Amino acid sequence: MKPSTHSSNLSNPRGRPREFDMDDALDKAIPLFCARGFHGASINDIAESMELTVGSIYKAFKDKRGVFLAAIDRQLSIRQAALRDMIAAQKSGRDKLRAALMFYAGVSNCDADIQQGCLIVSTTVELATFDDEIANRAKDSFKRREVIIAELLKTGEADGSIAASSNNAATARLMLCLMQGLIVIGKAGRTRKELMAVVDAAMKTLD
Repeated sequence: MKPSTHSSNLSNPRGRPREFDMDDALDKAIPLFCARGFHGASINDIAESMELTVGSIYKAFKDKRGVFLAAIDRQLSIRQAALRDMIAAQKSGRDKLRAALMFYAGVSNCDADIQQGCLIVSTTVELATFDDEIANRAKDSFKRREVIIAELLKTGEADGSIAASSNNAATARLMLCLMQGLIVIGKAGRTRKELMAVVDAAMKTLD
């Protein structure tokens, strides 16, 4: 799934104009950052993964950090669109919430086709303490996810598929923590079956 793309004209080593699809290039960089983190990926590694010259990368993004921030935004855009589609395919609020949890369980587990990891989760651990811009991106992303969960809980309570709660905000935050935890333990090699069992146990708390 690829949201709208655009092309940039950059110079190749011989000085001739070079066109490349920015989103496609970032899609190639995301797995590298997910696997190695910001510090573990050299500019040469990034250039190789994006199939661009180092000079082209500097012209387009200024530096490695610029590529990393663009990769975060690109991954968030793709994931948000995919999550919306998965939620929309379900009928009840309960099924929508379970689909959201399973989506994040599938982000990193070794059985999943979309295995890649989550730059926001890894970024929070690696860089957010030292980089205010990245920290704000992480906070905004987590807040949006929490809002989505709260809305799904309200939908489920309204249609009767989820038991009414006196503290919707706390439940939403609990589910957010579960989502992020699923990404982390999935990355550590847990199977899809194991992660599904965790999701099922979490859903029972809403009865």
